[in-house]
Amino acid sequence: QVQLQESGPGLVKPSQTLSLTCTVSGGSITTSYYYWSWIRQPPGKGLEWMGAIAYEGSNYYSPSLKSRTSISRDTFKNQFSLQLSSVTPEDTAVYYCARAGVVGGIVYDYWGQGTQVTVSS
Repeated sequence: QVQLQESGPGLVKPSQTLSLTCTVSGGSITTSYYYWSWIRQPPGKGLEWMGAIAYEGSNYYSPSLKSRTSISRDTFKNQFSLQLSSVTPEDTAVYYCARAGVVGGIVYDYWGQGTQVTVSS
């Protein structure tokens, strides 16, 4: 059973960088052919895919967030991380990490519980 757990500060000031880490257990982030994603949901809105890091280390980003987003990984700790720079109150959301399989289509089969991040001074 794969488990994902987000961690990081719940409050970030405007213009600062939001940093979150997803710790994965029950499976390796280097296992083919999985993609490890960050997805967020602002209050009252739908899910927004932010980006992913693939099993072999390639990065993929949402075009609308690409200039502010960086996703990295630590294979020894079996973790992957999100950094979102120059945040504004519009970045307030519940942030999820999730695993996506891409064989036969994109399927998000495991999710973290989500962590609330509020951008406020």
